[in-house]
Amino acid sequence: MFVAGDGPARVGWRAGDAILDLANAGLGDVFAAHELNPFLALGRNAWEDAIGRIESHLVSGRGPVLPLDDVELTLPFRVADYVDFYSSLEHASNLGRLFRPDADPLLPNWRHLPVGYHGRAGTVVVSGTPVVRPCGQSLSPGADRPEFGPSRRLDIELELGFVVGVGSRRGEPVPVDDFADHVFGVVLVNDWSARDIQAWEYQPLGPFLGKSFATSVSAWVTPLALLAEGRVEAPPQEPEPLPYLAGGRDWGLDVELEVELNGAVVSRGNARGLYWTMPQQLAHATVNGASVRTGDLMASGTISGAERGSEGSLIELTGNGAEPLQLPDGTARTFLEDGDEVVLRGRAGSAELGEVRGRVLPAVCRPGAER
Repeated sequence: MFVAGDGPARVGWRAGDAILDLANAGLGDVFAAHELNPFLALGRNAWEDAIGRIESHLVSGRGPVLPLDDVELTLPFRVADYVDFYSSLEHASNLGRLFRPDADPLLPNWRHLPVGYHGRAGTVVVSGTPVVRPCGQSLSPGADRPEFGPSRRLDIELELGFVVGVGSRRGEPVPVDDFADHVFGVVLVNDWSARDIQAWEYQPLGPFLGKSFATSVSAWVTPLALLAEGRVEAPPQEPEPLPYLAGGRDWGLDVELEVELNGAVVSRGNARGLYWTMPQQLAHATVNGASVRTGDLMASGTISGAERGSEGSLIELTGNGAEPLQLPDGTARTFLEDGDEVVLRGRAGSAELGEVRGRVLPAVCRPGAER
């Protein structure tokens, strides 16, 4: 979605450094909507037909085409619900070793189901939106009671999310084989995380205020149809999952990923190593009869690799702060400082995913909130 001048938001197709204005290209009235949701709801046949017509339109050299620098990008779809998974074996193992060094890094359920939590749709923001450092409760090492104040351990999480186009009925699970009939495309996701707030609150029910303050997504949704050349076999699963999770292994995605902090690339990885695939995530999210809606966003959880420097979060890259990152400008980071800018990027073959950019602003803690 984009805004040009004083006009309303409308749907565009990115072509390099330009945007094809779909609303004014004669490609369908649905593209004049102020969000992608009406188009997403049309279904797979309509999606594929539109992509074919758009590509033909571009090949013919027809417009209207606007320079990317002349428009403002907006949140591309109305987020109906937001779910975040924990699908990377390497990420889950890294955190397990940090927090449970004398035990198995994976909890007993991890290899049997895609662990996840229900996030907050209302705080999903588009790339470029500043992120205010959150305030909340945390427990300092050695303290016997919590204190209230700005998070001191603000982190990022490099993730890949998928966007639901066609919803489902309550009580009817979505099988892994029906994934592409319900899901339009993918976005890069930064699930900003306040690790100190999270550590104090998450037991026994999981993340809450440590995550809900902001989640950034790219301004572009990349259709699944453009990722066909990037589909690969996902890593083997052991033990074999239960029958409703069987399949979907041909939906590994060879997406090259990188994290940039203040202009320096600090991590490079790939989404192809995710243990739980997107079809398995959707199947698990609906197996109890929960429905999905047009605009639902489901994210992979932090994507980390086995090699040093492929971790998708600062808590892993710095060993929970024990090994600060040394940046080219001579500064060091354990967690994010005010003014830091993070950029996530991804590429699958010839398809470049929209970047996710965000700068940290100082906390604004309301006086008296700690009482």
